[in-house]
Amino acid sequence: MPAFFRFSSTPLRWALLVLLVLLVPTWLLGEHAYLTIDDNLDSELVAPYLLPRHDVLLDYRPTAVVPPLMDGLPRNALRPGLSVTMWLFAWLPPLPAYLLHALLVRVVALLGFYALARTHWLRHPPDAILAALLALAWATLPLYTIYGLSVVGQPWVLWAILNLREGRQRGVSWLLLATFPLWSIFVYVGPFLLVGIGGLLAWDWWHGRRAYLGGVLMGAGLLLLSYLIVEFPLFYSLLIAKQFVSHRVEFDISQLAPMGLLSGLKSALRYLLLGQYHASLFFRGVMLVAVAVALARSQPTARRQLGRQLLPLSVVLVLVAAFCGFYPQLLTALQDQLLLLRTFNVSRFHFLTPLLWFVVLLLCLRALPPGRLRIGLVAAQLIVGLAMNTEWTTNLRHLAGAAPATDPDYAAYVAPRLFARVRALLHERTGQEPPAYRVACLGLPPGVAQLNGFYTLDSYQNNYPLRYKRRFRPLIAGELAKDPALRAYFDAWGNRCYLFSAELGRNFRVGATSRRVVQHWAFDAAAFRQLGGRFVLSAARLARPQESGLRLLAVQADAAAYWKLFVYEVAK
Repeated sequence: MPAFFRFSSTPLRWALLVLLVLLVPTWLLGEHAYLTIDDNLDSELVAPYLLPRHDVLLDYRPTAVVPPLMDGLPRNALRPGLSVTMWLFAWLPPLPAYLLHALLVRVVALLGFYALARTHWLRHPPDAILAALLALAWATLPLYTIYGLSVVGQPWVLWAILNLREGRQRGVSWLLLATFPLWSIFVYVGPFLLVGIGGLLAWDWWHGRRAYLGGVLMGAGLLLLSYLIVEFPLFYSLLIAKQFVSHRVEFDISQLAPMGLLSGLKSALRYLLLGQYHASLFFRGVMLVAVAVALARSQPTARRQLGRQLLPLSVVLVLVAAFCGFYPQLLTALQDQLLLLRTFNVSRFHFLTPLLWFVVLLLCLRALPPGRLRIGLVAAQLIVGLAMNTEWTTNLRHLAGAAPATDPDYAAYVAPRLFARVRALLHERTGQEPPAYRVACLGLPPGVAQLNGFYTLDSYQNNYPLRYKRRFRPLIAGELAKDPALRAYFDAWGNRCYLFSAELGRNFRVGATSRRVVQHWAFDAAAFRQLGGRFVLSAARLARPQESGLRLLAVQADAAAYWKLFVYEVAK
């Protein structure tokens, strides 16, 4: 049984209660809650929603496809089915699944950090309050909960590794490491956790602590083996069946990121002090203040011990920040020699830094005498995390009736009633349901249409066949020619395989109130038709649809929807 269960649990109960209270605004708002849109609602909910509904959640055959995506995206291009996240979305509608998933992720995160702190650093009974507050601050960080435990579940991994390093609780620690891949994403954290464990093993070997290295190696092996099993569709499609050539082979970061020494230094400093938004973006200032205060106020013996502990952590944090900051420059120099560097983002070591910074904070607080100073510092970190948690702050503004118009709530963004009207319109015109025709979207993410049952030729995907990207490009070639930045965005990246307009730029959230009009849209309707497309759902009005080979069928609006849709059909 984890050691923290043997300690007084009253502070832990209070921390859990406060966490639940902090989540109340989102639950009270329900379908009118704000959920992060970019890289979340516009993309990450689509696969968990569609895979079980098309009976391909665990269908890893090379022939399995997801018909609503890109005219039949290979199923193995998407996330694996052996996932807590995927099964929650299989059992529940999208919004309840998302909210329950977010709650579970944060509760497990809090329990994990509390277990880590109480088992390995804050063992004395008076430290229970500090451990609970730290765990609460950890669990309320801004994060993409759709990634499961990839970031905030890492305390459980460290808890297990430190147990094995000390030769205790081996069974439960091995079990935890073997199950962690079921609720995390390999490409975001898997390789980097393994490198981190390898670094810790090397450190122990160098310092002569070799008694329990076998147990740690066993744990790392179980973690790797479990990832290989869970991520079978990824490894099978890329390494065994070689099912398709990914569009990622054409990634060219030199066209997307600023180069040069100054740009690298600015980026490195940002990684060091703020982190990266996918891996929890928050200001590390409280940690730096805690370091200064602890070194200034702790006793000489405690100060020397703290210095020895902080030195390796500081070196790792600075090296990771420098590597991530200068990654574009390094990649530009090496990507032609090593294709893997194009297709796999090796800079994701930054996914480990939030936990490392919290360990720094914990060690500094432990070095200080009990009292208001320790509590004040951890309270400051809690406030910083909440203030930078845009989902939480935006939902407070929604409750207060002061939310910005550019941050629609879930119901307004997904707009089910509006899209139902569009489906009815197209059924009346064609006598067909969505599986019988294909659409594409302009000015709004195709993920919105996909969540409403439409079959789209465009999509936001991290991995899809290069052949499809090349078939899709002629649709938007005229618009890409107008804007070099937009052309690089598609040609050198292309995860957003969208209908682009140079006049809209990278505005993929054209709301009804903006009343945007595209004057000249160089759209290849013939290529669209050849790809199977028939209708364009546009959030912006086309001033001259006939120039684009289209004709306006109808304009659909709904007072509760964020969008106003102009429905165009390819002119015959």
